[in-house]
Amino acid sequence: MKFAEHLSAHITPEWRKQYINYEEMKSMLYAAVEQAPSAEVVEPEILSRYFAKFDEQFFSFCDKELAKINTFYSEKLAEATRKYASLKSELSDAQDVQFTGKSKSIKSNILRKKNVPARKMQEIKLAFSEFYLSLILLQNYQNLNFTGFRKILKKHDKLLDVDYGARWRIEHVESSHFYNNKDIDRLIRETESTVTQELEGGDRQRAMKRLRVPPLGEYQSPWTTFKVGLFSGALIVLIISVILSGASPRILFHQTFYMGFSPTGVFHKERDDWRIVTRLYRGPFLIVEFLFLWGINIYGWRSSGVNHVLIFEMDPRNHLSEQHIIEIGAVFGVIWCISVLSFLYSDQLSIPAYVNPLVLLVVMLLFVLNPTKTFRHEARFWALRVMGKAVMAPFFYVTFADFWVADQLNSLVTLFTDFQYFVCFYLTNPSWSVGVDANYCVANHMGIRAFMACLPPWFRFAQCMRRYRDTKEAFPHVVNACKYATSFFVVMFSTLNKVYDTGSESDENPFFYLWICASLLSSCYAYTWDIKLDWGLFDPKAGDNKFLREEIVYSSTWFYYFAIVEDFILRFGWAFLISMTEMGYALENSMVTVLAPLEVFRRFMWNFFRLENEHLNNCGKFRAVRDISVAPLDTSDQTLIVRMMDEEDGVTNRRKRKNVPKRKEEQQRPRFTIEGESTDDMD
Repeated sequence: MKFAEHLSAHITPEWRKQYINYEEMKSMLYAAVEQAPSAEVVEPEILSRYFAKFDEQFFSFCDKELAKINTFYSEKLAEATRKYASLKSELSDAQDVQFTGKSKSIKSNILRKKNVPARKMQEIKLAFSEFYLSLILLQNYQNLNFTGFRKILKKHDKLLDVDYGARWRIEHVESSHFYNNKDIDRLIRETESTVTQELEGGDRQRAMKRLRVPPLGEYQSPWTTFKVGLFSGALIVLIISVILSGASPRILFHQTFYMGFSPTGVFHKERDDWRIVTRLYRGPFLIVEFLFLWGINIYGWRSSGVNHVLIFEMDPRNHLSEQHIIEIGAVFGVIWCISVLSFLYSDQLSIPAYVNPLVLLVVMLLFVLNPTKTFRHEARFWALRVMGKAVMAPFFYVTFADFWVADQLNSLVTLFTDFQYFVCFYLTNPSWSVGVDANYCVANHMGIRAFMACLPPWFRFAQCMRRYRDTKEAFPHVVNACKYATSFFVVMFSTLNKVYDTGSESDENPFFYLWICASLLSSCYAYTWDIKLDWGLFDPKAGDNKFLREEIVYSSTWFYYFAIVEDFILRFGWAFLISMTEMGYALENSMVTVLAPLEVFRRFMWNFFRLENEHLNNCGKFRAVRDISVAPLDTSDQTLIVRMMDEEDGVTNRRKRKNVPKRKEEQQRPRFTIEGESTDDMD
């Protein structure tokens, strides 16, 4: 592996601009050699002056790079030193509290030991674990930059056949602060010793397991890869079977006839239940689609250096990869297809048709709500915890993961209304084999369906108001809340339009026009917010990236332009729905069945650029790992809250504050060099 590739693979993404600009320096060298006058044409003095002038420029560039690296290293080392002192202080305070508790009565001791030290000690352990990771990243920064200077100066001497590079390295690099300073090694040793002796009772093996650093890349188990391929292949076959069985009655007739079954499949009976079927199976299908697309999101983020693990505040040592997510989606997809096929052939299988959708939903809920430590329990518990906070807004502090999940729910509104239909159908339908009156649960429960449709935008509205309460910043939080409030009017006028629709062309329904106006306002508002605020595009300082922003992560600019157009078209998908239904070309249920998966796809595209924008904000503040605060924080002190969230050095010792929740700062883990890995042979 060439060193340029090694450097690109092992840098901390959030510190990318602070590393040695190896590629630029290498380009300077090759350009100088290619543009040099031919030794056979010019005199040696002219050639010497040419390379002397180049060396002046080259080593001036090296000086700037070295100064940049020294400054950044000194700042991060000072920050690490302060953080270590703060953690030691918190550890000492926790131990003092625990020791004081032992001198009191047995009852007081039990309460104090259970409620104060145990919980706080867990937080301190987590804080030391994240701090240790930040030290390893800084040590890796030190080693990579020194290796970069050594390699580029060696290349300089080799191409120009001189020894100026080696002498400059000895005089400048090897005497520089970032190379000579060994405080980072001392901090690593002291952290290991503290965790071993103070937190793990002298058990070094257990301490190092807690402090272990994540692998360089996302290691994928061959068994997981095999399962992804197996279930994905099975899903493709089953989807084809569903299409052939459900969409072609003639094929179904011949299949059942030649197999000796009665050719009276479920769709061949004289009953109109296809609208029931789509409403019962549409929600689980959207979940399967969402899981697949989320897996692709994770792959795209990881491949492009967008560190989603930090942004979502996941454990960098234990989280699901894209293969795990796609595996879960494929398994659910297989179960969904089997349920649909069982429904289609229910008469031949002697199974009540409408038992199948119920069993499908129960299986999916059992997987998610399974309380045992099986089936990716840590990931499931994390998802349930974040979703619980989103649903309970505004009673919890809002993090990025909380409002990201709530945004996903806003693209799954159909899932909420279909859930209402699901419950109503099984409570009111008199038969397990035949669906009666497909529109009963829609026409007779308009208010409940409107309430369910308003839940996702309410979650985000409440979160925005909670953010305003915590930060006192009207922009962007109150303005963002107004965006979600427009959805309430869309749902309200849409419902009133259906309630007062007489079916007569001569009667004008004012709510129809109010619905169109509210939808137009909501879509324009949301689209503008997507492009400008969520994605950060149309930056006037975009430079060569016209209509985008100055810095972009994904390699192709056409990906951004496609997303801008795609988001506009799908944001206004409701207009297509209205036109098709009002002109009688399609039923509303059919259009919703088409548009709901497209909305999930729109959110899938939105996710790429929303996390990219957040990642670039982290890069601007050099955030690389989570910063766990273990000291109490007074919730009334809004300045400290904002500083803790937005500054790289915002967490300080707050021992005198009381009665407040703990907070995490959004940080992330990157890649680093394995201990003992050599780059001497890279060129």
